[in-house]
Amino acid sequence: MRMIRGLWRWRHNPLRRKTDVVESYAALIAALIILLAAPAVGWATGSLAQGALVKAAREQRAERHLISATVVKVLPHPPIDSDPETATATASDAHRRVFAQWTGPDGSRHEGALGTHPGADPGERFHLWTDGHGRPMGRPLDTATATTHAVLAGIGAGAATAGLVDGARRLVVWRLMRRRYAQWDIAWERAGQDWGRADADS
Repeated sequence: MRMIRGLWRWRHNPLRRKTDVVESYAALIAALIILLAAPAVGWATGSLAQGALVKAAREQRAERHLISATVVKVLPHPPIDSDPETATATASDAHRRVFAQWTGPDGSRHEGALGTHPGADPGERFHLWTDGHGRPMGRPLDTATATTHAVLAGIGAGAATAGLVDGARRLVVWRLMRRRYAQWDIAWERAGQDWGRADADS
């Protein structure tokens, strides 16, 4: 709004320069592009990301299988770092490492070290995501997470567009300022030739 008021103020001002008008129009055009293009880019990016992520989530759910594994034995915890400055809590601290056995969706038998909930004991069964051959996999992407990622992608794209447009406006203003300074130098040099002379006004 301040940019529009500035443009209106310069319309009939006798002191306005061509660079002032160009700067005001650059600000107005940048504001319009930010208001119109940035949301459109954000929406388009979010829609594309949503479609790709939902498709990926669907494919993951089709390729991954939730099966049951049996705890054979609990594996010892790694040694705890006694230095409080270097010791950090990680996601693995909330899990218990166990040696487990499971049967894949294709009937193949597997065993190996896995992470499960902290209270897991030998003989206990827990859920595990695997591929079609029984290899452990991560949990498939769910629709809510896909939507969240798509929204964040759209916001990021819109913000990046606004930043690029504002950067272009600042570049135009910088070029105009350099031109103004050059014009001032020329005008001052001309005025300086008669500066202090008694007949300067004659």
